[in-house]
Amino acid sequence: MDAARFIERLKLAPEYRGQIVHVEDIPAREARYGELVPPLHPRVAGILAKAGIERLYTHQAQAIAAIREGHDVAIVTATASGKTLCYNAPVLERLAVDPGVKALYLFPTKALAQDQLRGLLRYREIDPDMPIVAGTYDGDTPPNARRKLRDEGNIILTNPDMLHQGILPRHPSWGPFFANLAFVVIDEMHTYRGVFGSNVACVIRRLERICEHYGSRPQFICCSATIANPRELAEKLIDRPVTLIDDDGAPRGPKKFVFWNPPFVDAARVERGSSSVEAERLLVELVRNRVQTIAFVKARVVAELIYRFAQERLQQISPSLARAIKPYRAGYLPEERREIERRLFSGELVAVTSTNALELGIDIGSLDAAILTGYPGTIASTWQQAGRAGRGREEALVVLIGQSTPIDQYLMSHPEYFFGRATEGAAIDPHNPYILARHLRCAAFELPLGAKDVARFGEYMPAILEILEDHREVVRRGNRWYWSCPSYPSEAVKLRTASDNTYTIVDTTQDPAGTAAWAGRDRRPPSVKDTSANRVIGTMDEPSAFEQIHPEAIYLHDGETYFVSELDVEKKVAFVEKADVDYFTQSISESTVKIENEQENKAFHQATAAFGDVTVTSLVYMFKKIKFHGRESIGFGKVSLPPQVMGTVAFWLVPPISTLNLVRKWGRDPSEGLYGIGNVITEVVPLYAMCDPRDVGAVVDSLNTGSPTLFVYDRYPGGVGFAERAYRSLEDVLRACLELVKACKCEDGCPSCVGAPVPPFAQNDPDLSPRGRVPDKEAALIILHDLLEMEPYTPKPVERPAAVSVVPGREATGWHEASGPSVASTETREAEGDGAGETGGPRLGSGPFQAGGQGRPARHPWQPWQRSHPWQRSGPEPGPGRSRLDGAPGDPGAGESDAGEPIPIPVRRLPASIEARLRRELANFGRIGGTNGNGRQGNGPWRGPRW
Repeated sequence: MDAARFIERLKLAPEYRGQIVHVEDIPAREARYGELVPPLHPRVAGILAKAGIERLYTHQAQAIAAIREGHDVAIVTATASGKTLCYNAPVLERLAVDPGVKALYLFPTKALAQDQLRGLLRYREIDPDMPIVAGTYDGDTPPNARRKLRDEGNIILTNPDMLHQGILPRHPSWGPFFANLAFVVIDEMHTYRGVFGSNVACVIRRLERICEHYGSRPQFICCSATIANPRELAEKLIDRPVTLIDDDGAPRGPKKFVFWNPPFVDAARVERGSSSVEAERLLVELVRNRVQTIAFVKARVVAELIYRFAQERLQQISPSLARAIKPYRAGYLPEERREIERRLFSGELVAVTSTNALELGIDIGSLDAAILTGYPGTIASTWQQAGRAGRGREEALVVLIGQSTPIDQYLMSHPEYFFGRATEGAAIDPHNPYILARHLRCAAFELPLGAKDVARFGEYMPAILEILEDHREVVRRGNRWYWSCPSYPSEAVKLRTASDNTYTIVDTTQDPAGTAAWAGRDRRPPSVKDTSANRVIGTMDEPSAFEQIHPEAIYLHDGETYFVSELDVEKKVAFVEKADVDYFTQSISESTVKIENEQENKAFHQATAAFGDVTVTSLVYMFKKIKFHGRESIGFGKVSLPPQVMGTVAFWLVPPISTLNLVRKWGRDPSEGLYGIGNVITEVVPLYAMCDPRDVGAVVDSLNTGSPTLFVYDRYPGGVGFAERAYRSLEDVLRACLELVKACKCEDGCPSCVGAPVPPFAQNDPDLSPRGRVPDKEAALIILHDLLEMEPYTPKPVERPAAVSVVPGREATGWHEASGPSVASTETREAEGDGAGETGGPRLGSGPFQAGGQGRPARHPWQPWQRSHPWQRSGPEPGPGRSRLDGAPGDPGAGESDAGEPIPIPVRRLPASIEARLRRELANFGRIGGTNGNGRQGNGPWRGPRW
């Protein structure tokens, strides 16, 4: 396409109001080639030549050479740079000389595996005698095809979920495959981060011990888009050193990268228009010009909204064009997604609106343009999505539309920061005790665990196995642990979510009695293929369910609006019915935090910073209704759902008394400044850890430390490394916060910097003053300048009565006089974007005092449950019993290895709070989908291991 001409036409449109704030010309790049010595096997070279590949790029030649030498490798290059050849070529070379070797290809999605299979089958069509017996092995594979592929296949393409649930637990049937396994390919490695990556790292460790059992040690070939720490991520994933290949020699076409900022919609020039509306207009204009386009969004509901509005406008222009666009997102049935991919590849579809489900390397043909509705959250993901446009040598167009979030507006004002900055690092934690406990159950089912496995699974392993032994899931014989109950543990462990609880969404539109009939069932929901009255239209994890499908929420699916009539928490099902409404809903939630264990601390200039284990209690208590067109709020509603309690990790920052008094000196509340910094910091952390702003939370609290304190925590049980990475880079994180707040041109704070205020009627915290929760931009700037020991900041005069004052003798407590509010000890959060996101957990906040400061428990008018702080207990929590690892009498095997020697690696005790919580979680495991409490799972037969 002629991107420059299209941009000029946009500027002449009536709707254009200066939205283009920057255009970056990304020049074309010529290819660089490498020489492979010795050259490729003649048979492989012949196949590639017939496929149009005559020469190897530099990174391809280097990767093949390293793999030939037996190294485990991590290949890191840009999108569409030919990484697939880096692993296909050496695998085909081995097959050409030894057809008996096996290869296992792991992809994060089934769609990507299907796409790569097509490429392998094309190679076999070119050379029918090449011993390629390849196929996908996943949930869509028929049973007969599974058996044939397991027995005869030499290249099996699957995903970590199937490896975890369908292959490793049945390894006796796969013995010959594992015995001859030579290669394990981990494609799209950059997607294995956070909870998903931590789970996959545990699955890989289970795979390695199975291979060792059958006498093989396969090479690992990891491929990734550009990230800051590819070697670190690969080595954490596979638990081995790797050789890094990052000399990208692939060519690329020219590209125009446009930063598009929605115009202001208020006289004060604070609030900007909807990014979704801007995306819809751009999409319609591109489709009118038949420019094949993908519009990325950050939430399922937004994909549906943009599709719906764009289709309505295109229907007025050309009905055929209206039929040429489709939404694409998780939650659709596999056959629906495959059909959309096929139509896009063939050119039948001109455009799709998609979540990041199409960010990965599925071959959907050459697209001309990409619209990014909001900053994707990481620089790496931004370039990955932008790489979907311009796969040929022709010029392509990428448009990044800014939202009102702080980081979006900072990038709109400082595009040079984006184009000059390296990508972020990915964080995982394979030793997260909550994740590890689930995988140790699976590993014990597969093979007995012994002392040598401590090196693989970490020092927490014996302590966790002791807990499993108490729950009669494993039995210890000497220094080996055997699975001892008739259950199939991997079925209950989900890799992609922190919660193992999945909610089913049931459409009862056609049958008013459907809800009652469904509620009476004690077993599984109807199949997703049912077309009768009770039709399953989607699934959702529990944290997202509480935010998105609470009673009276509006759920969007395939462009239709559904009213949630009931959320059955016990049976984990939401009942919805079609409703013709002109609004959608956003949930509002709060969180409290309690320190359980301080792992470490450090001086941060004059402040104190610490990192450790915390308990976060979260609650969704309210929602607001927002008009589809215009996005104005038209009302609020109450939500009555149980709180969720999560053990995780956090860092906390305690400003010195001098900083707090400096803020008070200017007549401002330190907690309101910290509250604003907390809003900003959740947006900044993704610049240092590959995560979404919703992966971290922030709470301001004084009860834990006796002084106003900012907590930043991982929103996943046990933590996955995001808060820790921010703690290690605290200086840089706070300086980025300062730059972001200073760059915002608003007067008193806005959603683009310290966040929007939460009015009194829409908050749930009796600690707060009558004016609600107001993040104070000026107080935030005072605190940041002082914490970073910069020149003191002079704020604007206060235009309201001072909420607090310095009280002699009480500076360190964080509490105020009866005339003012107590320190805010909560965090309030609205679901982000133009609708709730695809992932993320709920939040809650509370405080034990009324705004009047009388010290009495309060119940807010909106408060759906009577709260007290989770740390206000009547007595100490009983701790776990004495550890058998201490060598208790009567335990002859205590502290010994399989050979009777002491365990060579130190055994690490779990912190008491984590151990107690883990015991509770395992005790409840049957209730959430595991065993039924006595070791049995459901009513089915025992499908135990066959060692």
